[in-house]
Amino acid sequence: MSAPHGTEPAEPADTGPADTGPVDTGPAGTGAGGASPVVAEVVRSGFVECRHRGSVVALAADGSVEFAVGDVTGPCYPRSANKPMQATAMLRAGLDLDGELLALATASHSGEAFHADGVRRILRGVGLTEAALRCPPSWPIDTDALHARIAGGERPDRATMNCSGKHAGMLAACVSAGWPVETYLDPAHPLQVMIRETVEDLAAEKVAHTGVDGCGAPLFALSLTGLARAFRTMVLAPPDTPEGRVVAAVRAHPRWTSGTARDESALIAAVPGIFAKSGAEGCYAAALDDGRAVTLKIDDGSQRARPVVMAAALRRLGVSGSVIDEQLTAEVRGGGMAVGEIRSVGI
Repeated sequence: MSAPHGTEPAEPADTGPADTGPVDTGPAGTGAGGASPVVAEVVRSGFVECRHRGSVVALAADGSVEFAVGDVTGPCYPRSANKPMQATAMLRAGLDLDGELLALATASHSGEAFHADGVRRILRGVGLTEAALRCPPSWPIDTDALHARIAGGERPDRATMNCSGKHAGMLAACVSAGWPVETYLDPAHPLQVMIRETVEDLAAEKVAHTGVDGCGAPLFALSLTGLARAFRTMVLAPPDTPEGRVVAAVRAHPRWTSGTARDESALIAAVPGIFAKSGAEGCYAAALDDGRAVTLKIDDGSQRARPVVMAAALRRLGVSGSVIDEQLTAEVRGGGMAVGEIRSVGI
């Protein structure tokens, strides 16, 4: 069984004081007093014990804002939701990958055996080994893969780290372009400069801040609206462009981009024409082949609220299907049984 949500362990939720609930406040709105509105609540035994605040923006097929909740124009770190743009930049730099390995270069994978093997395949293709990776060693996210490694007496390694596919793709792009591989994570490295330029190009806005992601790579801050524009641009791009190739790879191989039992993989596999990528700290972005798009950020970083809020936003945008119905709520358990649910509010 795989960890159900996200690419990093969820942090404890900020339960905070009770409030009066969320309101739809338009593209730049926030809740009362500047706080983000509540977008999800946790109900246990008929009692609301926790609320999650956040922001959501949805674009219509023509690119206009269909609806927005909370602050969708201020910057945030999209975390791994930036990976499709990073992979696009790698292709622009000369990376020669398609199919499952390109999906893996876009991934926050679960560390399953096929993920680690794929990372090694990317590296072997350009004459490198795992020693070239600069992401930190990590246990797999997938519970079965984790138990197998422990039972086999193995330790955390870089190939099972959830961002290793991206790092392998970055290294392969550097080899293709003739750039140094030792310093590929330096923000001044030609690859990272190209990634930043690509992010700004696709989002149609300037990067607001540069930080360091959990894997050590440069991390570029965008608004939720800019992130939605980027995903919309990618799904509308011709199939033979770098953007179109990334979208096609993720759609065709969703378990390579996340994992066998992850909510994100299930959404991509079940909804025709959808392209989606989650990120740590409650970030999520999705776009449909007609140009509709949704992005969201859960303020307290909770991953448990992320798929529930996305399903609600997609439903409001007109998307339907069994996977949407399934992800509209998540179980709250007690004593080994379901005793409540996580549900969206005000979307």
